[in-house]
Amino acid sequence: MTGKMCGVFLIAGMLLAGSAMAEGNPNQGLENPKPGQNIMGNETTIMSEVALSGSPDSAVSEKVSVIKEEAVPKVESVSKVEVSPKSGASGVAKEDAETEDVVEEVTIADPIEPFNRAMFQFNDKLYFWALKPVARGYSAIVPEPARISVRNLFKNVKMPIRFVNSLFQGKFLGAGTELARFGINTTIGVAGLLDVAKDTFDLDPSDEDFGQTLGFYGMGGVMYIVWPIMGPSTVRDTIGMAGDSFLNPVSYISYISPFEVSIGVSVYEQINKTSLDLGTYEDLIASSIEPYIGVRDAFIQYRKKQINK
Repeated sequence: MTGKMCGVFLIAGMLLAGSAMAEGNPNQGLENPKPGQNIMGNETTIMSEVALSGSPDSAVSEKVSVIKEEAVPKVESVSKVEVSPKSGASGVAKEDAETEDVVEEVTIADPIEPFNRAMFQFNDKLYFWALKPVARGYSAIVPEPARISVRNLFKNVKMPIRFVNSLFQGKFLGAGTELARFGINTTIGVAGLLDVAKDTFDLDPSDEDFGQTLGFYGMGGVMYIVWPIMGPSTVRDTIGMAGDSFLNPVSYISYISPFEVSIGVSVYEQINKTSLDLGTYEDLIASSIEPYIGVRDAFIQYRKKQINK
């Protein structure tokens, strides 16, 4: 009898210990539980707590809500804007400022739009009827490596423009790079026909001009202008082109040779440049619903990016 009583007490003690361990860790016994098993374990725990409260109906509803919460993640509303207590309204103001910057990148005053549209049509016809056919024929005769060498030559000659404007903007590293490039390409690169400075010494050219210098010191574009032959510009960039002409050695050819030679050199440079960029203009206007506006916005955005770099 005593042995039976001891056995009963021993079994009861084991059951009580097992119950206490189960309450402390409901998932005990599941080694590396799977996602589905975790859900069931949590669901069982919550069901037990609700059952102890004495409400069977609430247990069923709680079970359904648990399954929904576990299976379907919460999705925050995309229109909700969270502002930290520290930032307050400044967070929203910053977001609005960023939106305004994006709009500013592609807009500019265009008070002489009728004139600009007329010049745009003139340049468009000039490109498709004259410049493109000549450039295509030129590219068929002259191999691409030779045309790239011609482009390198003109770029090397125009080094003073980039050098001086780099100094004006306080970009002394860029100015020094331009001097090093000119010395290397003029000597080892055979008068600039080969870009040895970039290919061998990893010295990339800068892309500075006087229009960027004026923008660097805060001058805006003022208004959009399309010039015949020269293409899109602004008041600031038109002044910049005039300033760069004094630094461009090609501009002084007319002083040592007939004026026609200077014009011929400029035309040849444009034909060579176009032969290496065939298709770029066509892609731009093809992707625009309104070609005039597409070219205008692309130009303004490109110039703004150059000034801000």
